[in-house]
Amino acid sequence: MRITRMLWTYRVHDIPYRFRGKHRKEKRVTLKDIVDFKNDLEREEKNMLILRHPYLTSEQSHGHMKEFKAARMNATVNGWYEAANEKFNKKITIADRLHHLTVTERWD
Repeated sequence: MRITRMLWTYRVHDIPYRFRGKHRKEKRVTLKDIVDFKNDLEREEKNMLILRHPYLTSEQSHGHMKEFKAARMNATVNGWYEAANEKFNKKITIADRLHHLTVTERWD
């Protein structure tokens, strides 16, 4: 019985194009659907009102991030230079170069 029910529900929900055509299954519109649609329209209207009347004018918003962008770019470029020069600015002595040759510090 359980396997029959499982196979039955699987086949019923597996029908392609269930909501199109002559024998389609139509969803009835409920009061909740109408209220949700109304709320969506109200939210969209509020968003459009905000977008139509921005807080800053176009003259005020022009170049307001220029200093921040320049500072961020300078920090990024300085980081690149420090990373590149970090390899070349080391003070390497001859003792450091030949350290792998030393076995012990004393003479035999």
